Amino acid sequence: MIGRDYEKRKLMESYNSENSEFVAVYGRRRVGKTYLIRETFNDMFVFQHSGLANASMADQLSSWTDDIVEAGLEVKTSPRNWLDAFRLLKELIKTSKSRKKIIFIDELPWMDTPRSKFVMALENFWNGWASARKDVLLIVCGSATSWIVNKIFKNHGGLHNRVTRRIHLMPFTLHECEQYAEVNRLGFSKYQLLVGYMIMGGIPFYWSQLQRGMSLDQNIDDLFFSENGSLRYEFDNLYASLFRNPEPYIEVVKTLGTKSAGMTRDDLITAGKRLSDNGKLTRVLQDLEHSGFIRSYNGYGKKIRNTIFQLTDHYSIFYFKFIAKYNENDQAFWTHNLGKPLYNTWCGLAFEMVCLAHIPQIKRSLGIEGIASNVYSWRARENNDGIQGAQIDLLIDRSDQVINLCEIKFSSQEYRLDKAEMEKLRNRKNLFSQETKTRKAVHLTMITSYGLAHNAYWGEIQNEITADDLMKP
Repeated sequence: MIGRDYEKRKLMESYNSENSEFVAVYGRRRVGKTYLIRETFNDMFVFQHSGLANASMADQLSSWTDDIVEAGLEVKTSPRNWLDAFRLLKELIKTSKSRKKIIFIDELPWMDTPRSKFVMALENFWNGWASARKDVLLIVCGSATSWIVNKIFKNHGGLHNRVTRRIHLMPFTLHECEQYAEVNRLGFSKYQLLVGYMIMGGIPFYWSQLQRGMSLDQNIDDLFFSENGSLRYEFDNLYASLFRNPEPYIEVVKTLGTKSAGMTRDDLITAGKRLSDNGKLTRVLQDLEHSGFIRSYNGYGKKIRNTIFQLTDHYSIFYFKFIAKYNENDQAFWTHNLGKPLYNTWCGLAFEMVCLAHIPQIKRSLGIEGIASNVYSWRARENNDGIQGAQIDLLIDRSDQVINLCEIKFSSQEYRLDKAEMEKLRNRKNLFSQETKTRKAVHLTMITSYGLAHNAYWGEIQNEITADDLMKP
Protein backbone atom coordinates (compact mmCIF):
# COMPACT_ATOMS: atom_id res chain seq x y z
CA MET A 1 0.00 0.00 0.00
CA ILE A 2 1.32 3.44 -0.94
CA GLY A 3 1.48 5.88 1.98
CA ARG A 4 -1.33 5.92 4.56
CA ASP A 5 1.11 5.13 7.39
CA TYR A 6 -0.58 7.53 9.82
CA GLU A 7 -4.04 6.18 9.03
CA LYS A 8 -2.95 2.54 9.33
CA ARG A 9 -1.35 3.31 12.68
CA LYS A 10 -4.55 4.90 13.99
CA LEU A 11 -6.61 1.91 12.88
CA MET A 12 -4.25 -0.51 14.58
CA GLU A 13 -4.27 1.59 17.76
CA SER A 14 -8.04 1.20 17.76
CA TYR A 15 -7.70 -2.54 17.25
CA ASN A 16 -5.26 -2.87 20.15
CA SER A 17 -7.26 -0.64 22.49
CA GLU A 18 -8.45 -2.12 25.77
CA ASN A 19 -11.90 -0.64 25.16
CA SER A 20 -14.47 -0.79 22.40
CA GLU A 21 -13.76 1.77 19.69
CA PHE A 22 -16.00 3.65 17.26
CA VAL A 23 -13.96 4.80 14.26
CA ALA A 24 -15.24 6.96 11.40
CA VAL A 25 -13.25 7.02 8.17
CA TYR A 26 -14.34 9.66 5.70
CA GLY A 27 -13.10 11.43 2.59
CA ARG A 28 -13.78 12.17 -1.05
CA ARG A 29 -15.25 9.49 -3.29
CA ARG A 30 -12.59 7.27 -4.90
CA VAL A 31 -9.93 8.29 -2.36
CA GLY A 32 -9.35 4.72 -1.14
CA LYS A 33 -11.21 4.46 2.18
CA THR A 34 -12.47 0.90 1.68
CA TYR A 35 -9.12 -0.24 0.33
CA LEU A 36 -7.32 1.19 3.37
CA ILE A 37 -9.58 -0.61 5.85
CA ARG A 38 -9.55 -3.95 4.04
CA GLU A 39 -5.79 -3.93 3.51
CA THR A 40 -5.11 -2.94 7.13
CA PHE A 41 -7.17 -5.75 8.62
CA ASN A 42 -6.63 -8.33 5.89
CA ASP A 43 -10.21 -9.63 6.00
CA MET A 44 -10.27 -10.11 9.79
CA PHE A 45 -13.84 -8.81 9.97
CA VAL A 46 -16.49 -10.49 12.06
CA PHE A 47 -18.99 -8.62 9.89
CA GLN A 48 -18.67 -6.34 6.90
CA HIS A 49 -21.43 -4.69 4.94
CA SER A 50 -21.82 -1.96 2.35
CA GLY A 51 -24.91 0.17 1.89
CA LEU A 52 -26.69 0.14 -1.46
CA ALA A 53 -26.86 3.26 -3.62
CA ASN A 54 -30.37 4.61 -4.28
CA ALA A 55 -32.04 1.61 -2.63
CA SER A 56 -35.17 1.41 -0.49
CA MET A 57 -35.13 0.55 3.20
CA ALA A 58 -36.46 -2.92 2.37
CA ASP A 59 -33.60 -3.55 -0.05
CA GLN A 60 -31.05 -2.22 2.46
CA LEU A 61 -32.38 -4.57 5.16
CA SER A 62 -32.39 -7.51 2.77
CA SER A 63 -28.76 -6.88 1.81
CA TRP A 64 -27.81 -6.53 5.49
CA THR A 65 -29.48 -9.85 6.29
CA ASP A 66 -27.66 -11.59 3.44
CA ASP A 67 -24.33 -10.41 4.84
CA ILE A 68 -25.30 -11.48 8.37
CA VAL A 69 -26.03 -14.97 7.03
CA GLU A 70 -22.80 -14.94 5.02
CA ALA A 71 -20.94 -14.13 8.25
CA GLY A 72 -22.27 -17.33 9.82
CA LEU A 73 -25.45 -16.48 11.73
CA GLU A 74 -28.60 -18.48 11.09
CA VAL A 75 -31.44 -16.01 10.62
CA LYS A 76 -34.90 -17.34 11.29
CA THR A 77 -36.86 -14.11 10.93
CA SER A 78 -35.92 -11.29 8.58
CA PRO A 79 -35.60 -7.89 10.29
CA ARG A 80 -38.52 -5.50 9.88
CA ASN A 81 -36.53 -2.40 10.81
CA TRP A 82 -33.03 -1.30 11.75
CA LEU A 83 -33.48 -2.06 15.43
CA ASP A 84 -34.15 -5.67 14.46
CA ALA A 85 -31.20 -5.60 12.06
CA PHE A 86 -28.77 -4.48 14.76
CA ARG A 87 -30.16 -7.17 17.10
CA LEU A 88 -28.98 -9.71 14.53
CA LEU A 89 -25.57 -8.05 14.55
CA LYS A 90 -25.42 -8.37 18.34
CA GLU A 91 -26.20 -12.08 18.08
CA LEU A 92 -23.48 -12.52 15.49
CA ILE A 93 -20.90 -10.72 17.64
CA LYS A 94 -21.76 -12.93 20.63
CA THR A 95 -20.89 -16.02 18.61
CA SER A 96 -17.45 -14.74 17.63
CA LYS A 97 -14.35 -15.95 19.43
CA SER A 98 -12.12 -13.22 17.99
CA ARG A 99 -10.20 -11.15 20.51
CA LYS A 100 -11.50 -7.97 18.87
CA LYS A 101 -14.75 -8.09 16.93
CA ILE A 102 -14.17 -5.87 13.89
CA ILE A 103 -17.41 -4.59 12.40
CA PHE A 104 -16.98 -2.69 9.12
CA ILE A 105 -19.99 -0.83 7.70
CA ASP A 106 -19.17 0.84 4.39
CA GLU A 107 -21.18 3.56 2.60
CA LEU A 108 -23.10 4.23 5.79
CA PRO A 109 -24.89 7.34 4.41
CA TRP A 110 -26.67 5.27 1.75
CA MET A 111 -28.33 3.21 4.47
CA ASP A 112 -29.99 6.24 6.04
CA THR A 113 -33.05 6.25 3.79
CA PRO A 114 -35.96 8.63 4.55
CA ARG A 115 -37.98 7.70 7.66
CA SER A 116 -35.85 4.58 8.24
CA LYS A 117 -34.65 5.68 11.72
CA PHE A 118 -31.29 4.19 10.86
CA VAL A 119 -29.28 6.68 12.94
CA MET A 120 -31.48 6.00 15.98
CA ALA A 121 -30.82 2.25 15.65
CA LEU A 122 -27.06 2.86 15.27
CA GLU A 123 -27.14 4.99 18.43
CA ASN A 124 -28.96 2.23 20.28
CA PHE A 125 -26.48 -0.41 19.13
CA TRP A 126 -23.42 1.58 20.17
CA ASN A 127 -24.61 3.36 23.31
CA GLY A 128 -26.83 0.63 24.67
CA TRP A 129 -24.65 -2.37 23.94
CA ALA A 130 -21.32 -2.20 22.06
CA SER A 131 -19.68 0.62 24.03
CA ALA A 132 -20.25 -1.26 27.30
CA ARG A 133 -18.11 -4.15 26.04
CA LYS A 134 -14.33 -4.13 25.69
CA ASP A 135 -13.99 -6.07 22.46
CA VAL A 136 -15.88 -4.28 19.66
CA LEU A 137 -14.20 -2.24 16.95
CA LEU A 138 -16.90 -0.52 14.89
CA ILE A 139 -15.60 1.13 11.73
CA VAL A 140 -18.01 3.19 9.67
CA CYS A 141 -17.12 4.69 6.35
CA GLY A 142 -18.72 6.85 3.68
CA SER A 143 -17.95 9.04 0.68
CA ALA A 144 -20.79 11.43 1.54
CA THR A 145 -18.51 13.32 3.92
CA SER A 146 -21.17 15.92 4.68
CA TRP A 147 -23.47 13.17 6.00
CA ILE A 148 -20.71 11.81 8.25
CA VAL A 149 -20.00 15.30 9.59
CA ASN A 150 -23.61 16.32 10.14
CA LYS A 151 -25.16 13.02 11.27
CA ILE A 152 -22.25 11.53 13.23
CA PHE A 153 -19.77 14.21 14.32
CA LYS A 154 -22.33 16.99 14.87
CA ASN A 155 -25.05 14.69 16.15
CA HIS A 156 -27.01 16.34 18.97
CA GLY A 157 -28.53 13.09 20.16
CA GLY A 158 -27.11 9.81 21.35
CA LEU A 159 -24.09 9.82 19.04
CA HIS A 160 -22.80 13.16 20.30
CA ASN A 161 -19.06 12.76 21.00
CA ARG A 162 -19.33 8.97 20.69
CA VAL A 163 -16.84 8.55 17.84
CA THR A 164 -13.52 7.66 19.46
CA ARG A 165 -11.34 8.26 16.37
CA ARG A 166 -11.85 10.28 13.21
CA ILE A 167 -9.73 9.49 10.17
CA HIS A 168 -10.05 11.96 7.32
CA LEU A 169 -8.46 10.23 4.34
CA MET A 170 -6.94 12.84 2.07
CA PRO A 171 -5.95 12.48 -1.59
CA PHE A 172 -2.40 11.41 -2.40
CA THR A 173 0.28 14.06 -2.51
CA LEU A 174 2.49 14.43 -5.58
CA HIS A 175 5.14 12.41 -3.75
CA GLU A 176 2.71 9.55 -3.17
CA CYS A 177 1.58 9.64 -6.81
CA GLU A 178 5.23 9.43 -7.82
CA GLN A 179 5.62 6.39 -5.56
CA TYR A 180 2.49 4.84 -7.08
CA ALA A 181 3.80 5.37 -10.61
CA GLU A 182 7.14 3.79 -9.71
CA VAL A 183 5.59 0.74 -8.05
CA ASN A 184 3.32 0.20 -11.05
CA ARG A 185 6.13 0.90 -13.53
CA LEU A 186 4.18 3.51 -15.45
CA GLY A 187 7.41 5.07 -16.71
CA PHE A 188 6.26 8.69 -16.41
CA SER A 189 8.63 11.64 -16.22
CA LYS A 190 8.23 14.17 -13.39
CA TYR A 191 6.63 16.57 -15.86
CA GLN A 192 4.06 13.92 -16.81
CA LEU A 193 3.39 13.18 -13.14
CA LEU A 194 2.74 16.87 -12.55
CA VAL A 195 0.32 17.12 -15.49
CA GLY A 196 -1.38 13.92 -14.35
CA TYR A 197 -1.92 15.46 -10.93
CA MET A 198 -3.26 18.63 -12.54
CA ILE A 199 -5.92 16.49 -14.24
CA MET A 200 -6.77 13.86 -11.63
CA GLY A 201 -5.51 15.30 -8.36
CA GLY A 202 -4.35 12.70 -5.89
CA ILE A 203 -7.33 10.37 -6.26
CA PRO A 204 -5.92 6.81 -6.14
CA PHE A 205 -8.75 5.26 -8.15
CA TYR A 206 -8.12 7.61 -11.08
CA TRP A 207 -4.41 6.80 -11.02
CA SER A 208 -5.20 3.09 -10.90
CA GLN A 209 -6.83 3.40 -14.33
CA LEU A 210 -3.56 4.43 -16.02
CA GLN A 211 -2.10 1.76 -18.29
CA ARG A 212 1.56 0.81 -18.38
CA GLY A 213 3.11 1.08 -21.83
CA MET A 214 1.10 4.16 -22.80
CA SER A 215 2.24 7.75 -22.45
CA LEU A 216 0.31 10.01 -20.09
CA ASP A 217 -1.31 11.80 -23.03
CA GLN A 218 -2.40 8.51 -24.59
CA ASN A 219 -3.85 7.49 -21.24
CA ILE A 220 -5.81 10.74 -20.92
CA ASP A 221 -7.33 10.30 -24.37
CA ASP A 222 -8.20 6.70 -23.57
CA LEU A 223 -9.72 7.41 -20.13
CA PHE A 224 -11.53 10.69 -20.74
CA PHE A 225 -12.22 11.05 -24.46
CA SER A 226 -12.59 7.58 -25.96
CA GLU A 227 -16.15 6.31 -26.38
CA ASN A 228 -15.80 3.75 -23.61
CA GLY A 229 -13.33 5.66 -21.45
CA SER A 230 -13.69 4.59 -17.82
CA LEU A 231 -13.58 8.22 -16.59
CA ARG A 232 -15.48 9.90 -19.42
CA TYR A 233 -18.77 9.81 -17.52
CA GLU A 234 -17.34 10.06 -14.02
CA PHE A 235 -18.86 13.50 -13.46
CA ASP A 236 -22.37 12.16 -13.98
CA ASN A 237 -21.87 9.68 -11.14
CA LEU A 238 -19.65 11.70 -8.84
CA TYR A 239 -22.13 14.18 -7.37
CA ALA A 240 -25.20 11.95 -7.75
CA SER A 241 -23.54 9.31 -5.58
CA LEU A 242 -22.84 11.79 -2.79
CA PHE A 243 -25.95 13.93 -2.62
CA ARG A 244 -29.58 12.80 -2.77
CA ASN A 245 -30.56 15.97 -4.61
CA PRO A 246 -27.41 16.71 -6.64
CA GLU A 247 -28.80 19.50 -8.87
CA PRO A 248 -28.02 22.49 -6.57
CA TYR A 249 -24.57 21.07 -5.83
CA ILE A 250 -23.79 20.72 -9.53
CA GLU A 251 -25.13 24.23 -10.14
CA VAL A 252 -22.81 25.71 -7.50
CA VAL A 253 -19.80 23.78 -8.80
CA LYS A 254 -20.62 24.68 -12.39
CA THR A 255 -20.96 28.37 -11.52
CA LEU A 256 -17.71 28.43 -9.54
CA GLY A 257 -16.04 26.75 -12.49
CA THR A 258 -16.60 29.89 -14.57
CA LYS A 259 -14.29 31.99 -12.40
CA SER A 260 -10.96 30.48 -11.46
CA ALA A 261 -10.22 32.88 -8.58
CA GLY A 262 -13.53 32.08 -6.88
CA MET A 263 -16.63 34.04 -5.95
CA THR A 264 -18.20 35.60 -2.93
CA ARG A 265 -21.62 34.32 -1.91
CA ASP A 266 -23.28 37.37 -3.52
CA ASP A 267 -21.36 36.84 -6.76
CA LEU A 268 -22.38 33.19 -6.76
CA ILE A 269 -26.08 34.02 -6.34
CA THR A 270 -25.92 36.63 -9.09
CA ALA A 271 -24.11 34.38 -11.57
CA GLY A 272 -25.82 31.08 -10.78
CA LYS A 273 -29.16 29.85 -11.96
CA ARG A 274 -31.76 28.92 -9.36
CA LEU A 275 -29.47 29.85 -6.44
CA SER A 276 -31.10 31.78 -3.62
CA ASP A 277 -29.65 33.47 -0.57
CA ASN A 278 -31.00 31.10 2.05
CA GLY A 279 -30.08 28.30 4.42
CA LYS A 280 -30.20 25.73 1.63
CA LEU A 281 -27.33 27.44 -0.19
CA THR A 282 -25.37 27.56 3.07
CA ARG A 283 -25.83 23.83 3.47
CA VAL A 284 -24.80 23.13 -0.13
CA LEU A 285 -21.61 25.17 0.26
CA GLN A 286 -20.76 23.46 3.55
CA ASP A 287 -21.41 20.01 2.08
CA LEU A 288 -19.23 20.69 -0.96
CA GLU A 289 -16.41 21.93 1.24
CA HIS A 290 -16.67 18.95 3.59
CA SER A 291 -16.55 16.66 0.55
CA GLY A 292 -13.36 18.28 -0.77
CA PHE A 293 -14.70 19.89 -3.95
CA ILE A 294 -14.44 23.55 -2.98
CA ARG A 295 -12.59 25.65 -0.44
CA SER A 296 -13.63 28.81 1.35
CA TYR A 297 -11.08 31.41 2.28
CA ASN A 298 -10.83 35.04 3.33
CA GLY A 299 -8.73 37.61 1.58
CA TYR A 300 -5.90 39.17 3.57
CA GLY A 301 -7.42 41.68 6.00
CA LYS A 302 -10.98 40.84 4.93
CA LYS A 303 -13.92 39.95 7.17
CA ILE A 304 -15.83 36.67 7.16
CA ARG A 305 -18.71 38.19 5.20
CA ASN A 306 -16.25 38.57 2.30
CA THR A 307 -15.51 34.84 2.23
CA ILE A 308 -14.56 33.58 -1.22
CA PHE A 309 -15.59 30.14 -2.46
CA GLN A 310 -13.37 28.46 -5.02
CA LEU A 311 -13.64 25.22 -6.99
CA THR A 312 -10.50 23.21 -6.17
CA ASP A 313 -11.35 19.66 -7.27
CA HIS A 314 -8.90 18.87 -10.06
CA TYR A 315 -11.16 16.47 -11.92
CA SER A 316 -14.15 18.86 -11.87
CA ILE A 317 -12.01 21.73 -13.19
CA PHE A 318 -10.72 19.48 -15.98
CA TYR A 319 -14.26 18.33 -16.76
CA PHE A 320 -15.64 21.85 -17.12
CA LYS A 321 -12.65 23.05 -19.12
CA PHE A 322 -12.57 20.23 -21.64
CA ILE A 323 -15.15 17.44 -21.43
CA ALA A 324 -18.32 19.48 -20.81
CA LYS A 325 -17.52 22.20 -23.36
CA TYR A 326 -16.02 20.13 -26.12
CA ASN A 327 -17.99 16.91 -26.25
CA GLU A 328 -16.79 16.19 -29.76
CA ASN A 329 -16.39 12.79 -31.32
CA ASP A 330 -12.62 13.14 -31.22
CA GLN A 331 -11.08 10.22 -29.36
CA ALA A 332 -7.67 11.91 -29.49
CA PHE A 333 -8.99 15.29 -28.34
CA TRP A 334 -6.33 15.71 -25.67
CA THR A 335 -3.30 15.10 -27.86
CA HIS A 336 -4.81 17.26 -30.61
CA ASN A 337 -5.04 20.23 -28.22
CA LEU A 338 -1.68 20.02 -26.48
CA GLY A 339 0.07 23.40 -26.53
CA LYS A 340 -2.96 25.27 -27.87
CA PRO A 341 -4.43 28.32 -26.06
CA LEU A 342 -7.19 26.27 -24.42
CA TYR A 343 -4.60 23.89 -22.99
CA ASN A 344 -2.20 26.65 -21.92
CA THR A 345 -4.92 28.58 -20.06
CA TRP A 346 -5.96 25.44 -18.19
CA CYS A 347 -2.34 24.66 -17.25
CA GLY A 348 -2.00 27.92 -15.32
CA LEU A 349 -5.14 27.33 -13.25
CA ALA A 350 -4.51 23.61 -12.73
CA PHE A 351 -0.94 24.19 -11.54
CA GLU A 352 -2.22 26.79 -9.08
CA MET A 353 -4.59 24.16 -7.63
CA VAL A 354 -1.65 21.75 -7.27
CA CYS A 355 0.23 24.40 -5.30
CA LEU A 356 -2.76 25.03 -3.02
CA ALA A 357 -2.90 21.29 -2.34
CA HIS A 358 0.77 21.30 -1.28
CA ILE A 359 1.02 24.17 1.18
CA PRO A 360 3.01 22.01 3.68
CA GLN A 361 5.61 21.29 0.98
CA ILE A 362 5.80 25.00 0.08
CA LYS A 363 6.35 25.96 3.72
CA ARG A 364 8.96 23.23 4.09
CA SER A 365 10.79 24.50 1.02
CA LEU A 366 10.79 27.99 2.53
CA GLY A 367 12.14 26.56 5.77
CA ILE A 368 9.18 27.84 7.79
CA GLU A 369 7.33 24.63 8.72
CA GLY A 370 8.08 25.37 12.37
CA ILE A 371 6.95 29.00 12.17
CA ALA A 372 3.33 29.95 12.78
CA SER A 373 1.80 31.23 9.53
CA ASN A 374 -1.52 31.76 7.77
CA VAL A 375 -2.36 31.44 4.09
CA TYR A 376 -4.47 34.07 2.33
CA SER A 377 -5.22 35.58 -1.05
CA TRP A 378 -5.38 39.31 -1.73
CA ARG A 379 -7.14 41.50 -4.26
CA ALA A 380 -7.04 45.22 -4.94
CA ARG A 381 -9.51 46.75 -7.35
CA GLU A 382 -8.63 49.60 -9.68
CA ASN A 383 -9.25 52.86 -7.81
CA ASN A 384 -10.62 56.20 -8.90
CA ASP A 385 -7.10 57.57 -9.49
CA GLY A 386 -6.59 55.03 -12.23
CA ILE A 387 -4.17 52.88 -10.24
CA GLN A 388 -4.44 49.40 -11.70
CA GLY A 389 -5.77 46.60 -9.49
CA ALA A 390 -3.88 43.47 -8.57
CA GLN A 391 -4.52 39.92 -7.45
CA ILE A 392 -2.31 37.61 -5.42
CA ASP A 393 -3.67 34.08 -5.22
CA LEU A 394 -1.34 32.88 -2.48
CA LEU A 395 0.39 34.80 0.27
CA ILE A 396 1.88 33.40 3.45
CA ASP A 397 1.71 35.68 6.47
CA ARG A 398 4.40 34.57 8.91
CA SER A 399 4.90 35.26 12.61
CA ASP A 400 8.59 36.02 11.99
CA GLN A 401 7.60 39.36 10.42
CA VAL A 402 7.74 38.20 6.78
CA ILE A 403 5.03 37.88 4.15
CA ASN A 404 5.67 35.74 1.07
CA LEU A 405 3.83 37.02 -1.99
CA CYS A 406 3.68 33.91 -4.18
CA GLU A 407 3.50 34.19 -7.95
CA ILE A 408 2.55 30.83 -9.52
CA LYS A 409 3.63 30.14 -13.10
CA PHE A 410 3.42 26.92 -15.09
CA SER A 411 5.87 26.34 -17.90
CA SER A 412 7.28 23.37 -19.79
CA GLN A 413 10.75 24.84 -19.33
CA GLU A 414 12.52 27.34 -17.11
CA TYR A 415 10.36 30.40 -16.60
CA ARG A 416 11.98 33.57 -17.91
CA LEU A 417 11.11 36.85 -16.26
CA ASP A 418 11.18 39.76 -18.66
CA LYS A 419 11.16 43.48 -17.99
CA ALA A 420 7.38 43.85 -18.22
CA GLU A 421 6.71 40.88 -15.93
CA MET A 422 9.23 42.10 -13.37
CA GLU A 423 7.68 45.56 -13.38
CA LYS A 424 4.28 44.00 -12.76
CA LEU A 425 5.65 42.08 -9.77
CA ARG A 426 7.28 45.20 -8.34
CA ASN A 427 4.04 47.15 -8.68
CA ARG A 428 2.08 44.35 -7.09
CA LYS A 429 4.43 44.23 -4.13
CA ASN A 430 4.34 48.01 -3.68
CA LEU A 431 0.56 48.16 -3.99
CA PHE A 432 0.16 45.40 -1.42
CA SER A 433 2.42 47.22 1.05
CA GLN A 434 0.61 50.52 0.53
CA GLU A 435 -2.93 49.13 0.68
CA THR A 436 -2.40 46.85 3.68
CA LYS A 437 0.04 49.18 5.49
CA THR A 438 1.95 46.12 6.61
CA ARG A 439 5.14 46.63 8.59
CA LYS A 440 6.41 43.18 7.72
CA ALA A 441 9.08 42.44 5.14
CA VAL A 442 7.49 41.40 1.84
CA HIS A 443 9.33 38.70 -0.13
CA LEU A 444 8.58 38.00 -3.76
CA THR A 445 8.30 34.21 -4.14
CA MET A 446 8.07 32.39 -7.47
CA ILE A 447 6.55 28.91 -7.69
CA THR A 448 7.25 27.41 -11.10
CA SER A 449 7.34 23.99 -12.66
CA TYR A 450 11.01 24.09 -13.75
CA GLY A 451 12.46 27.04 -11.87
CA LEU A 452 13.55 30.47 -13.03
CA ALA A 453 16.05 31.29 -15.74
CA HIS A 454 18.94 33.16 -14.14
CA ASN A 455 18.71 36.40 -16.11
CA ALA A 456 18.95 40.07 -15.12
CA TYR A 457 15.70 39.95 -13.11
CA TRP A 458 16.19 36.68 -11.26
CA GLY A 459 18.03 38.35 -8.40
CA GLU A 460 14.99 40.40 -7.38
CA ILE A 461 13.11 37.23 -6.37
CA GLN A 462 13.73 36.34 -2.73
CA ASN A 463 12.45 32.73 -2.89
CA GLU A 464 12.17 30.17 -5.66
CA ILE A 465 10.14 26.95 -5.43
CA THR A 466 9.84 24.31 -8.16
CA ALA A 467 7.68 21.30 -8.90
CA ASP A 468 10.52 19.14 -7.52
CA ASP A 469 9.97 20.84 -4.15
CA LEU A 470 6.24 20.09 -4.36
CA MET A 471 7.05 16.42 -4.99
CA LYS A 472 8.98 16.02 -1.74
CA PRO A 473 7.36 14.17 1.20
